[in-house]
Amino acid sequence: MKLYYSETVNPRKACAVARHLNSPVEFVRVDLAQGEHRTPEFLAINPNGRLPVLQDGELVLWEANAIMCYLSDRAGAELWPHDASQVEVMRWLSWDMQHFSRPAGTLYFENLIRPAIGMGEPDAAAVAAATATFRHSAAILDAHLRTRRFLLGDKLTVADFAMASTLPYAGDARIPLAEFPAIAGWHARLQELPAWRAPFPDRQ
Repeated sequence: MKLYYSETVNPRKACAVARHLNSPVEFVRVDLAQGEHRTPEFLAINPNGRLPVLQDGELVLWEANAIMCYLSDRAGAELWPHDASQVEVMRWLSWDMQHFSRPAGTLYFENLIRPAIGMGEPDAAAVAAATATFRHSAAILDAHLRTRRFLLGDKLTVADFAMASTLPYAGDARIPLAEFPAIAGWHARLQELPAWRAPFPDRQ
């Protein structure tokens, strides 16, 4: 298997799951700065020109959440469960995409990526709107996590890897994580996982 990645938010969660499961993947770094995601060769793999992508024989799979679920299945793991809790995982994956990672991702882009790629200062209006939306959603998540170790109680799932994907960048991205102690504590538990702390292969 080949896992195409870059050191950015969405590939991070797929790489973390691959490492956590000791999946037999070959990590293939795609250099975004050099435009390697826009080459004909890469677009033949993923016409969206985005990362991550998993290639397993004839199967080519886009989208980090789908890749995490596939890797769990292939490993015979329960990060993507096959009982009634699967519906709960799906609920949190959907909620995350719409309500949590979206505003956090805006803060990540505005405060980290925009200056790094020479687009100038962060858009103040976008930052203000994203921060307000994040705080609203984070309050809901914080209340949920006050009595749970992970999103589904004591059970670690792909939903945890997905939901937390922006939090390693919280300081530089100015995501107000410190305002939500239950979320901060949950992320600290994820930080105990070696694969979460260091999801990307060492570059030689």
